[in-house]
Amino acid sequence: MKPVCVLGNGQLGRMLSQAGEPLGIAVYPVGLDAEPEAVPYQHAVITAEIERWPDTPLTQVLANHTGFVNRDIFPQLADRLTQKQLLDRLNLATAPWQPLNAATEWPAILNRLGSLTIVKRRVGGYDGRGQWRVKPGDEEYLPDEIYGECIVEQGIAFSGEVSLVGARNQHGECVFYPLTHNLHEEGILRTSVALPAPNAHLQQQAEEMLSALLNELKYVGVMAMECFIVDGNLLINELAPRVHNSGHWTQNGASISQFELHLRAILNLPMPQPDVATPSIMVNLIGTNVNPQWLSLPLIHLHWYDKEVREGRKVGHLNLNHPDRQVLKQTLIQLKPMMDEVYGSSIDWALDKLK
Repeated sequence: MKPVCVLGNGQLGRMLSQAGEPLGIAVYPVGLDAEPEAVPYQHAVITAEIERWPDTPLTQVLANHTGFVNRDIFPQLADRLTQKQLLDRLNLATAPWQPLNAATEWPAILNRLGSLTIVKRRVGGYDGRGQWRVKPGDEEYLPDEIYGECIVEQGIAFSGEVSLVGARNQHGECVFYPLTHNLHEEGILRTSVALPAPNAHLQQQAEEMLSALLNELKYVGVMAMECFIVDGNLLINELAPRVHNSGHWTQNGASISQFELHLRAILNLPMPQPDVATPSIMVNLIGTNVNPQWLSLPLIHLHWYDKEVREGRKVGHLNLNHPDRQVLKQTLIQLKPMMDEVYGSSIDWALDKLK
């Protein structure tokens, strides 16, 4: 099988590499500043763990590589303006929005979008960064340099947040995982819960939406679609053209993880529907030191990224799954005192999802 080069050498590239090992697939996560001659890209399939990258000697070489899967799709989805335009063109539900070009537009924006708006940088900005919640009067405190660089959306009163992780291969075949319920705090994903029998209406709606996107783009590989639940239907919030944080539970809760599924898709290997038989929970480890005591609980799978621990930084995650929800709930109850106090509310949320 062809080797795979991953543009970016963070935790997603690392987990793609781990998924390739049992299949005999050589996966090379490469830093953006790597010297091109040090990267075995010539006969490789190229993928990426990030949506956008700076202009470096390596990225200049890879930009012209015929094996770079989805190369022309990344910039379209990395820019929230063109991403939103794509959703509108396909008539897929998303929050009312518009470009934000000048401070003089605010009276008309507030009149059209209402008293709560979300300003987002067109490119960059994630985990709550590069975004502003704006109520009437707040707009005067926004930095001047954001105009022309942002979009503004209507603030949505949603009853829940879910994501759908799915994949498409070169033949147009698509497979999907069950919808994942997500809890964000301060814009950062804290906890995900995936159930093997999700709401049938929402699952069907999500699969139809993501299928339309994957087929329109002729995308190959894993993509994640984050949505709000509003009045029993879905509004698309954002798209991620890569493996995704909310799909990490699949490493231990599905017969084929999202990382293996992505490799299968881009290498044109068989891509059956992954089997998901048990409820799963993923707890993001954010700015916290590793605690060996977690491993005293038999259901805990620790995935540690070997990164310097800093406030607000994703440094690992915990996966747990079991066919009996009561056993899962008991493990979460035992885990709670082993975690920093800030995790209490997200563990309680996960317990509620398992009712």
